[in-house]
Amino acid sequence: MSPRSASVNEELRRRSRERLLQATVELVDERGYEATTLADIADRAGSARGLVSYYFPGKRQLLQSAVHRLMYLTLEAAVEREPRSDDGRERLARAIDAVLGLAVDYPILMRTHMSGVLQADGFRQCPEQQRLAGLLRDTVERYGSQDVEAEYPLLRAQLMGAVFAILLPGVPMPLSLLRGELFQRYGLEWELGVPPDEEPPGGTLGDTDIEPPAQSRSKSSK
Repeated sequence: MSPRSASVNEELRRRSRERLLQATVELVDERGYEATTLADIADRAGSARGLVSYYFPGKRQLLQSAVHRLMYLTLEAAVEREPRSDDGRERLARAIDAVLGLAVDYPILMRTHMSGVLQADGFRQCPEQQRLAGLLRDTVERYGSQDVEAEYPLLRAQLMGAVFAILLPGVPMPLSLLRGELFQRYGLEWELGVPPDEEPPGGTLGDTDIEPPAQSRSKSSK
């Protein structure tokens, strides 16, 4: 039998890594961070325990990569779903709804992730995070920002703050209120994206004369 080619080996490694990331999302969401061991993750992924350490320096880094992958896949599915839209305002609305939706759908996972980011070792870059960042930057650019390098980290910070507010134990803020604030900040009508069932705070945003910030007006409106 001839040896596998380099491309085949690379594809097998990619699949193995993604199985570990998916298993991490499933187990932490089911059991919580402390109750999930690296051995549990390897078993769920059908991988050898040593592969976890081969790909990731520790459980916290593995979790960050797993959540970033989930966020990227969720965001990509949202902005590219049918009917597909090239309108920058619609794509930004979908992106906001996708990220806020993760806090609602995966509260244990996202709360654990946010807690880890705020620890001393903090945020670590990884391939999954870089893909997520690239997609968010593209969304900001399509929205029409004239200064993507300034607007992208601002959007990221606002999304992280909104997720934190949804997940705050004991005093969570309503998704509709946070969505309304973000949509008003970017001049987006409430009907864009995937609006929640409840009415927007203070009435229908689509009926008001909302203008996006001057430096971030959509190209589609020019």
